[in-house]
This record gives sequence, structure tokens and C-alpha cells, in this order.
Amino acid sequence: MEDERSKIIMVDDNRASLDMGRNMLKSFYEVYPATSANKFFEILENVIPELILLDIEMPDMNGYEAIKKIKADPRFDDIPVIFLTAKSDESSELEGFELGAADYVSKPFSAPLLLKRIENQLLIVRQKKALKDYADNLEVKVWDKTKEVFNLQNAVMATVADLVEFRDKLTGGHVARTQLYLKALTEQLIREGTYADEVKKWDMDFFLPSAQLHDVGKIAISDLILNKPGKLSQEEFEIMKTHVIIGVDAIEKIMSVTDEHAFLNHALLIAGTHHEKWDGSGYPLKQKGMNIPLEGRLMAIADVYDALITNRPYKKAFTHDDSCKIIEEGSGTHFDPVLVAVFKKVEAEFKKVSDKYTA
Repeated sequence: MEDERSKIIMVDDNRASLDMGRNMLKSFYEVYPATSANKFFEILENVIPELILLDIEMPDMNGYEAIKKIKADPRFDDIPVIFLTAKSDESSELEGFELGAADYVSKPFSAPLLLKRIENQLLIVRQKKALKDYADNLEVKVWDKTKEVFNLQNAVMATVADLVEFRDKLTGGHVARTQLYLKALTEQLIREGTYADEVKKWDMDFFLPSAQLHDVGKIAISDLILNKPGKLSQEEFEIMKTHVIIGVDAIEKIMSVTDEHAFLNHALLIAGTHHEKWDGSGYPLKQKGMNIPLEGRLMAIADVYDALITNRPYKKAFTHDDSCKIIEEGSGTHFDPVLVAVFKKVEAEFKKVSDKYTA
């Protein structure tokens, strides 16, 4: 169609040469003639061509100066420039190529040669555009596939967490609440730059959902212990504590059969270390202080707070204020003192979560 023809700006201060070139091209292209570089740049502000034919020897501003200006403007730097020249020396051509010229055509023009040179450059333009479109489309497809995998991973984690919670009838809503507590703590860390070097390495899209698996090992604990209507004996408590190792083993088995570990790395640390204590008296590894991964230290606060503010077989729910006091008293023994200070700044957010999601 006529309105789909490629646009070409032809710049030549020689009127006869300009008319001849225009007549050669007008049957195939939409040609915009310019008798000077200054006129050319006026046209360029209103017409973005697919190709520029640029004379070298012109008054005021020659072709070399003009192409420097073209290539310095990001709006135009990808447009191919074919130099028109009566020169045939190698150094002149080399200078033009170094400045970004796509090709040279000698004057006087040979119509078939000029048309073929233009056709070749426009073909390259179309190929570049097709390649860019393909790359852009591929990027969208990759993102869509990544999002699909991410959603699938989250769905699997949520389903497993639901199964655990379904069996552990005494802690309903625990998984959802602890994830929101963890979110409040982490966002405060980011706001104030606490532990910034570590937190900035995390992918929050993976980190927060991974908290759902912190008690995944409970799926292997007997119902008689998991749902005992009373305080556990020492022997039963030792069995209950094994849910940490069982959870770690389960996550590691999943990691062993997939290359997509990003969404499980955080889950592994949270599941394996959220019962460790700052003073080294926790379980299962009795890790101490900064040796406990930050993920586990954060989850410890979220997990204990939720245990305190909910009814359990061995205790009644503490008030929010009493729960906060217990956590603050555990600073430096059970909990990371730095994180307890962070907790104090967001404890109101914890209360909103507990009020909304606790039956």
C-alpha cells in the first residue's frame, strides 16, 4: 500500500543530483528532499525516516558533521545513513564508516545500484526490528512462564501448609498470621536499614511465601501428640521437636530433584532454625547469636508471639501487651536484641493481624 512505503530523506546541495535521485526512488519510496543539512534537520523533527541518503560535500555543515549530530541523538542513532559522494578514496570512506555510516554510493548514481544498496539496508532494518520484536516477545513469554512457575510454587507451599494446619487443629490460622508478622518485621528492617547487607540479597517474592513451610515437619508427627488436649510430657516434647529435622529433610529432598531452589532456600533456613535461641539453648542445633540465620531469628519472634496470643492446650491466650512484654524480656536470651527493638516498633501491626485473623 502507498502509505506503507518506507520513508527516505535525501540530502544533497546539488539540485540536479537531488532531483535525479528523487526521480529514481519516488516509485518505490516516500522521498523527502533536502538541499542542506540545516533543512534536513528541520525535516527530521517532523519525519522519522527508515533511511537517510546524505551528501558529504555541502556548505555550512558537511556530511561528516551531520552524521555526528544524527548519531548523538538517541531518537535517530539507529537510522541507517548511506553517504552520497563523488570521492572514491579509501580514507574518506573509512572516516565515514568510523562515524557510523552504513554504506557509500558514488555519484553520479547508478539507479540499479542505488536501489539495491537501499534495499539491503532496509532489509537489515527489518531484520533488526524482527529480532527485537522476537526478543521482546520472548522476554514476555519468559516472564509469563516465570510467573506461572512462581504461582505454582506458592500454590504448592500453601497447599502443604494447609495440610499441616489441618492436622494441627490446635493452631488454626497460625501459618497465615506468622507470615504477616514476618512481613511487618521485614518491612521495618528495610525502612530503617537494619541488617541491610543481608536483607538486600533476598527476593521478597520468595522469602515471605516460604515462611508457610516453617512447620512442614509436623506432618509426620503423630496426631496423639500433635493434638493432645494437654501439656506434652518430656518424651512427647522431644518427639515434637523432631518436626524441625523432618521439615528440613523434606525440603532438601525437594531441592535434590529440581534446579529451581530459590523459593526453597529461605524455607530451608526458616524451617531449620526458627526454634534456635540467641543464647544457644534452642533446638535442634543449639546455634547461638549471629550464627543463627536472620530468617530463623525473625521467624522466632513471629512464631513465639503467635503462640502467646492464642489458646493452647497447656495455656490460655496471653494479651497482646503481655505477649510483647514476654518477647522484650527474651531479648538477648531467646531473641536477637536488635530484632526485638525492631519488633517494638511494629508491635501495633502485630496486634492488628492477631485481632483480625485470630478466631
